Amino acid sequence: MEKTLYHYKAFVTAVYDGDTITVDIDLGLKTFIKGEKIRLYGINAPELRGAERPEGLISRDFLRETIINKNIFVRTFKDKKGKYGRYLGEIYLPDKKGKFINVNELMVKKGFAVYASY
Repeated sequence: MEKTLYHYKAFVTAVYDGDTITVDIDLGLKTFIKGEKIRLYGINAPELRGAERPEGLISRDFLRETIINKNIFVRTFKDKKGKYGRYLGEIYLPDKKGKFINVNELMVKKGFAVYASY
């Protein structure tokens, strides 16, 4: 089975933390899934609880500022949800020049997350 499964258009409705978002997914043919949680694949951001809280808030706020209420593309990984009920995905944000920014990589480059394997 392929590692990458699907690409979807989506609209970001909420950012929980630096690596978890909620989106409305456009499946095509006027079919939508609303309120789906996506875990940003391949990265780990500081937690909002415990000692990491200050960094977690900064990470969350950067991601929120970058993608909230915006149209994105999601590339999903694996065919089932993880242990917290979220799909794993890479997030792509179109820029003003028509190119796509990999938001997962952006979070790492800006220092708001680290690469992770799981």
